[in-house]
Amino acid sequence: MNAVIETTAAEPVSGVEILVPLNKLKKSPRNARKVPHGESAIEALAASIAHKGLIQNLVVEPEVKEDGTPTGSYFVTAGEGRRQAMLSCAKRRKMKKSDLVRCWLDTENDPSEISLDENVTRTSMHPADQFERFRELSETKGWGAQEIGARFGVSAHVVKQRLRLGAVSPKLLQVYREDGLTLDQLMAFAITEDHERQEQVFESLYHNREPWIIRRDLTAANVPGHDRRAILVGEAAYEEAGGTIIRDLFADEGGGYFEDAGLLDMLAIEKLREIAVEVQAEGWKWAEAHIDFPHAHGMRRFYPEPVALSDEDEKRLEAASAEYEQLVEGYDSYDEMPEDVAAQVEALDAEIDAISDKRHTYDVELIAHGGVFVVLNHDGTVRIERGFVRAEDEALADPKPEGEAIDPETVEDEQAEGDEDVQEMEDEDEEVGKPISDALTRDLSAHRTLALRVALGERPDMAVIALTHTLTSQLFYSYAEAGCLEFRPTVTPRGSHADGIEDTPLAAKANAAHEAWAERMPRDVAALWAFTVALDDEDRMALLAYCVACTVNALRLPWDRKPRSLQTADRLASALSLDMAKDWTPTVDSYLGRVTKAQILEAVSDGVSEDAARRIADMKKQDMTQAAEQLLAGTGWLPAILRTPEAEVEQPSDVEVSEAHAEDGEDFYAVAAE
Repeated sequence: MNAVIETTAAEPVSGVEILVPLNKLKKSPRNARKVPHGESAIEALAASIAHKGLIQNLVVEPEVKEDGTPTGSYFVTAGEGRRQAMLSCAKRRKMKKSDLVRCWLDTENDPSEISLDENVTRTSMHPADQFERFRELSETKGWGAQEIGARFGVSAHVVKQRLRLGAVSPKLLQVYREDGLTLDQLMAFAITEDHERQEQVFESLYHNREPWIIRRDLTAANVPGHDRRAILVGEAAYEEAGGTIIRDLFADEGGGYFEDAGLLDMLAIEKLREIAVEVQAEGWKWAEAHIDFPHAHGMRRFYPEPVALSDEDEKRLEAASAEYEQLVEGYDSYDEMPEDVAAQVEALDAEIDAISDKRHTYDVELIAHGGVFVVLNHDGTVRIERGFVRAEDEALADPKPEGEAIDPETVEDEQAEGDEDVQEMEDEDEEVGKPISDALTRDLSAHRTLALRVALGERPDMAVIALTHTLTSQLFYSYAEAGCLEFRPTVTPRGSHADGIEDTPLAAKANAAHEAWAERMPRDVAALWAFTVALDDEDRMALLAYCVACTVNALRLPWDRKPRSLQTADRLASALSLDMAKDWTPTVDSYLGRVTKAQILEAVSDGVSEDAARRIADMKKQDMTQAAEQLLAGTGWLPAILRTPEAEVEQPSDVEVSEAHAEDGEDFYAVAAE
């Protein structure tokens, strides 16, 4: 029966459609759904009703009093979610609470069974059908993501995702319908709209269809958005130059891929060259732009010299520092500060840095004949390396000779005094002025050397100064023989043993430490002794620590057998609590692609679990390395050679050391000291 009746009848007839005011509809106490609809589901229903009206009637039964008299209200047996959605529309003034709602009156069936039946005997649309219908709405109606989202109560981003999935190759959508692909795998294919490419990759997958493998194969010739070149150039500049970015709508921010690697390289170099031109305007003879630092440049490098600030800058620096300290007092970070205070603090911080930078400057001759490298850091930031001088320009850039500085006036005075002495003694000894013999010189200097050794051995403080001076002169001043201690620090080049190591954050930290010290040192090595003596104890020990650290060599080379040196390196690592997991991650390039499949499985088993290792055991080598990289990311797993041994608890006894001495014939004290 399809008659539409008002709700004023004393005894409504079952099986008819009736119109009930929204405010007369109530939630049924016999509703089978005890867990209420989620907020997003109600919002979706509300959007649908607001745009299309009520598509499906509510099923209701009359509410009656204890004596069986109808109250005029109705319990919603089926459609509680739609009732909640209409109430939401009423709150937003998209309908009134007095508006009539189409309902199906049912007093014959059990309300609990009807409620259960509605939620059980229904089949949801297959997601692939939904994706295609969304695409059709976009293409036939011309609706954008915002419009479609508003009509179905979902966000525009969700609509974009469904539209992208609907644009996947029809062949792959059919495979998805037949359960030949998972939703995650289909989302991976949606990274590109090239159907031919999608199908080509699908055919090449065989049994291994991990989403990350699909994305990898689809973007093999592209540059990921987190690449340093992409960060430097930026998406806007790249697209403005005609480049195309493949957007991965199902990945976190930064999930895009730059299609044209050649264009990206060109734009990165152009931007670096623009910066190089700006830096060269400081007066440098030349400035070169490189994506990677040219380690084989073969040039000598000079550093800025310390200079005194002007009285005006000193006063402003002191005032700005005092104001800064006053503002930050009581706060641990910028986030805790009011916006106006944070802005003042940041401005003061920038001003303090700008004034402090004036404490060091390059010599004008050096700038006129030297140059600059502008390179790209691993994180996409620009690094400016100043002070390099080509071999042909060294004499012009550094006219001062290395070694002892000589005062011309002193030389003239000494020559005059020497001439007088010679004149007075000329009659007494015809060979006056002849130097003493080499044998006597060696003899006397040997006595002085011995005396210096004894005296220095009794002055540990001065020994630290002499050692620091000697190491510093050789590590910071090219070809300088300024120290009298027979130390020859050997600094093994990093890049010659590990490709790409110079572009790591750890290398950047080491370079920054070197430059920080170099900027403080005098340009002339003759002034280095006074500089070393003038340092306070803390700074001197820090400089010595840096110089000593430069000589550390824990390399394991097949032709270089040094078990005791490597054992000492392990002990040093233990003493320093070295944690390589902070600076090294097992990737395809750094480890996994350079070991056997058995070693990869051992790493995954050790770092993740045996089950994880079993899951990738049947993969091909290339696929296995990629999967292992994903599994090991963030686990902190390290190969044995990078692990720091636990610190030794017990020291060997004198007897054990003596036995070791007897076995290998080494000096007892050398073994004990080691």
